Amino acid sequence: MNEHDKTTHTLNDLIEIARDGQEFYEEAAGKVDDADLKALFTRIAGVKAAIVNELGGAVQAAGGKAETSGTAVGGMQQFYGKVRATLGDKAYGYVAELEESEDRLLEAFEKAANDEDVPVAARDIVNRLLPEVRSCHQVMRDRKLAMKHAA
Repeated sequence: MNEHDKTTHTLNDLIEIARDGQEFYEEAAGKVDDADLKALFTRIAGVKAAIVNELGGAVQAAGGKAETSGTAVGGMQQFYGKVRATLGDKAYGYVAELEESEDRLLEAFEKAANDEDVPVAARDIVNRLLPEVRSCHQVMRDRKLAMKHAA
């Protein structure tokens, strides 16, 4: 695989996972009753959309075609989140599943950032976006822990 193909492949994988998160946050924002959670989910969905757009621009700059869909795993996670929210505490169900979505994205970003086989240009954009990914992860982890301890 040449450098442009490796860049496109790596960034498109991240686009798919970030898009999963974006779609899940948008759905969750429409389902929860708590105004603070709605606002939080809407804000983080916007962050995911910005990440998708930036990664997509980098894919196109490398001569590739940006991915336009999410992953099967993301779809299953979204479905499980709906079931969990329906059967239990809706707000906590969504927060817990969204935090797992954040785990998945953070793991993928860190893997790409540390993979010596990933071209420098791709690692540069990954490292530039990594603080935002970590921040969203931390917010959702903190929210999940706070809700768990409050229950």
